[in-house]
Amino acid sequence: MTIERCSWANTANQRYLDYHDHEWGVPCHDENTLFEMLNLEGAQAGLSWETILNKRDGYRLAFDHWDAEKIARYDAAKVAELLANPGIVRNKLKVAAAITNAQAYLRLRAEGSSLDAYLWGFVDGQPIVNHYSADERSPARTELSDRLSKDLLQRGFKFVGSTIVYAYMQGIGMIDDHAANCFRQAKRRA
Repeated sequence: MTIERCSWANTANQRYLDYHDHEWGVPCHDENTLFEMLNLEGAQAGLSWETILNKRDGYRLAFDHWDAEKIARYDAAKVAELLANPGIVRNKLKVAAAITNAQAYLRLRAEGSSLDAYLWGFVDGQPIVNHYSADERSPARTELSDRLSKDLLQRGFKFVGSTIVYAYMQGIGMIDDHAANCFRQAKRRA
């Protein structure tokens, strides 16, 4: 029996299938994963998600398993090390953004909040479940992603434009855009 998935899920890449089947559209409340995904989505700008997903383990090693306290203190030597690391996308602006994002995240925590409470507050704690047919595409951005993007930017986060934020919301399950023919959609209805 063939499992039907969203058309974007590359069946030739097991890592991509695992991401589609177990993460994408699934509500995430783990602080470390929320921080990781925010940075990975930003790193994806101008590239394919598959490229980033294939480098995910490299990112975890390079960025101290997304420990924001450590990342916020990275110095020029660490940045040079990162820019020489083939396990990540070696883009100066994206590396700098991860450091800036760690600092912005720590400010959010110092205010007594968390990424989980902050992000999920935009959807009243409940995922938005859309119902697109197999040949419909989800939007690249929405009013909600515009609003969240603007707020993240005001808080000092980088690489959080509305299109990136919409993909982020899908990735962490704030928005579930699995296609109507996808087995994940059927699981939701069961």
